[in-house]
Amino acid sequence: MAHAPPRIGITLGDPAGVGPELVLRLLSAAEARSHARLVIYGNAALLRRVAEAIHAPWPTDLQVAPLQALGLIPSGTTAPVLLDFPFPEAAVIAPGRVQAACGRMAATWIEAAARDALAGRIDGIVTAPIHKHALRLAGVSHPGHTELLATLTGVPRATMLFWSPRLIVSLATIHLPLVAVPAALTVERLLDTIRLTAAACSRFERARLPIGVLALNPHAGENGLFGDEETRIIRPAIEAAVAEGIPAVGPLVPDTAFRKEALAAHAAYVAMYHDQGLIPFKMLAFAEGVNVTLGLPIVRTSPDHGTAFDIAWQGTADPSSLFAALHCAVRLAGG
Repeated sequence: MAHAPPRIGITLGDPAGVGPELVLRLLSAAEARSHARLVIYGNAALLRRVAEAIHAPWPTDLQVAPLQALGLIPSGTTAPVLLDFPFPEAAVIAPGRVQAACGRMAATWIEAAARDALAGRIDGIVTAPIHKHALRLAGVSHPGHTELLATLTGVPRATMLFWSPRLIVSLATIHLPLVAVPAALTVERLLDTIRLTAAACSRFERARLPIGVLALNPHAGENGLFGDEETRIIRPAIEAAVAEGIPAVGPLVPDTAFRKEALAAHAAYVAMYHDQGLIPFKMLAFAEGVNVTLGLPIVRTSPDHGTAFDIAWQGTADPSSLFAALHCAVRLAGG
């Protein structure tokens, strides 16, 4: 007996960014919709404004429903559903600008989707990009999706992992100023990241190769000449992971870790800080990259790019990463 495709929630992200137009592209793609039942967390008036701006057709089978209707939609429904949240500013917000109203709505959609995922009303979440400054203007103290979702789902910490068919990178620290990274690194925190990365590699069928754990300092510290985090923190975490049966190696010198030969020898990499991992990832896999949040009790993926305010509502944004995020969420949800 065939299983029904998973129900995946899609949040519009920052209304002034490229999220709404990317979601419209998703709704018009029969291939994308064939794998999941889509539930859009957004606003109909906003989407219609964006559709007109980019000359995109309105999805004729899109069911616009009040937000309390999700639990009443029959399980056999295959048409996409738009949960229409009140958004008084939808008619006046400007694309490509940081606005408190946009940060408020982006957070509202994320919170609602997380509640529905925790309640089992949807099987996973794909989040379109948000703008961190807009969140802050709206009074949201969390710096990004990852930290906000950790709080909403009641976990002490979540980890960012970036997946593509050719490269997987996870981050031991996330949205921190570079000067704060060394103090944030601990053996237990790094070990937890290695564990979560190993579990993800198993789900992505990449577990046969070792996980490469990057060094923090130039030349992997050069035996303490350029820093001692490798000997105090990184190497003990690797040794603890190996003792648990996790194939982990390092500390790897970051400036050679992503050569072609090295890529073929590792299932994934654990980077010590944001740009250390994301610069090589986005150089090699930007269009197909997916951000996966590890450590949550729910499935959450997103594109690997931001709000792209400079091209918002122009119809030129590439939807490839959002499509990949949807396919990844379906896979992780068991679809």
